[in-house]
Amino acid sequence: MTLFLLGLAIFFGLHIYSATRSRHAEYDLKKRLGYGVFMSSYSVISLIGFGLIIYGFGAAREVGVLYNPPVWTRHINLLLMVPALILLIASQLPAGWIKKVTKHPMLLAVKVWALGHLLANGEINSVILFGSFLAYAVFDRIMVKRRGDNGPGPDVALDSKMDLISLVVGLAAWAAIAYWLHPILFGVPAIS
Repeated sequence: MTLFLLGLAIFFGLHIYSATRSRHAEYDLKKRLGYGVFMSSYSVISLIGFGLIIYGFGAAREVGVLYNPPVWTRHINLLLMVPALILLIASQLPAGWIKKVTKHPMLLAVKVWALGHLLANGEINSVILFGSFLAYAVFDRIMVKRRGDNGPGPDVALDSKMDLISLVVGLAAWAAIAYWLHPILFGVPAIS
């Protein structure tokens, strides 16, 4: 459990720093260090934290259970993963209507993903993991809004093809994860 919590502290500590850091040219560490050095360091530290989360989560599987969710919540989680994956794909593409309407589709995807998994999993390590991601996504959305970042600007040309790509790739990713990858990557079947 110690490595799991350490990984969460490193990963989210770094992301909280990023969400709250000064963007003023004189104080912005990203500008002072240079984009390449900052992003390389940020990526390495994030990956270390993420690796500790993955390893620690697996090692903490037998810690205990906080609640036993009813079976039907697994079905809700499975359904919630459809929009979560579509939003995740949309966040990585040029702006379409999905990105325009949701403003920050990756943050919304993380919230939906985390909430769905909290509904379906009551193990202590699961509650800590998904609760942390949900809390961070809510926090980061507040910080983004405070910075005045409201997603794609009014002058951004929207491409509805990006929405179609998001739908198709998101559904394909959902099917691949639900029917094949979830047990390989996470050790438990999404559909049983």
